[in-house]
Amino acid sequence: MVSFSKLGALFPAALFALQANAQSGTGVTTRYWDCCKPSCAWSGKASVSSPVRTCGSNQQVLGPDVKSGCDGGSAFTCADNQPWAVSNSLAYGFAAANIAGSSESSWCCQCYQLTFTSGPATGKVMVVQVTNTGGDLGNNHFDILMPGGGVGLFNGCNAQYGSWNGGAQYGGVSSKSQCANLPSIVQPGCNWRFDWFSGSDNPTVNWQAVQCPSALTNISGCRRNSEAGGQPTTGSGQSTTSSRSSSSSSSRSSSTSSSSTRTSSANGSGQTLYGQCGGQGYNGPTTCASGTCKYSNQWYSQCLP
Repeated sequence: MVSFSKLGALFPAALFALQANAQSGTGVTTRYWDCCKPSCAWSGKASVSSPVRTCGSNQQVLGPDVKSGCDGGSAFTCADNQPWAVSNSLAYGFAAANIAGSSESSWCCQCYQLTFTSGPATGKVMVVQVTNTGGDLGNNHFDILMPGGGVGLFNGCNAQYGSWNGGAQYGGVSSKSQCANLPSIVQPGCNWRFDWFSGSDNPTVNWQAVQCPSALTNISGCRRNSEAGGQPTTGSGQSTTSSRSSSSSSSRSSSTSSSSTRTSSANGSGQTLYGQCGGQGYNGPTTCASGTCKYSNQWYSQCLP
C-alpha cells in the first residue's frame, strides 16, 4: 500500500492542490460501460455549475432534460468519458459511486483520488469524477467507467452504436484483442484496461476526495459550486464526432504516447509540477516551473517530471 506521505513526495502538487477536504477511506472498485445517460446528467441533482454532459448517437452534446437512451430516449454517455493515462502512474476517468454516510447530492461531480491497493495496478493512482450512481453499489464503491467493462443492469450501447459486442454482461471483455470488437471511438478506453490498468480485476483502493482537475471538468462540463475556479473551461463549447473522437484517440490509450510540447521555464516561473499547462480554451501558465509540459489530450497538457 502506498501511503499519502509517499504520494506527496511523488506528486507534490498533484495531491494536487487538489485535496478538497478530509473525506477519505478504503473502498472497492468494479467496472462498467452501459452507455446510459448518467444520473448526474439530470438537472437538480447537486449544487453544480451544470449537469454532466450527455451525447446522442453521433456524439453531439444534448441538453439535460433529454430522456435516457436506456429508457427509450436519445441521451447517452459521451464516448470521451473513457479513461486515459496521464503518466505511467497516474490516470484520469469517470465513475459511478456510493459513498458511505453521503448522498448523490454530495458526490455528483465530486472527484476522488483512488490509490489502488491490490492486483497488478497496486500503487498506481487514478483521479475519477463521479457522474453516476447505482442501486447495486455498496458503501465506498467506485464503479469505474471503461468501455468493454460490462453493461451491468442496463444496456444502452446497442441503441447508441447500432450494435455492441462488449463481452459478458458483468465484467465485459476478457482480453485486449476483444477490444477490437467495440466501436473504434471507444477502443482506446478498452485498451487502457489492459495497458495502464494491467488487466486489474476490481482492485481495492484507498480513496480521498479531491478538487477536480480541469481535464475532467472540461469533458463532463460539471464542477461542484463549492470548488474554487467556478465554471470549467469548455473550449469552443462545441462537440462534434471529430472533436470527441480526437480526445479518445491513441494519445489517450498509452502512457508513452504523450509528447513534450514545452520545456521548463528558464527563470523558475510558470506552472507548478503536475499543474495544467495547456489545452483548448486554457488561459493559464504555459511553461513549467518544474518538469516539462506534456500533451495528454486536446483539452489538457500537464507539467510532468
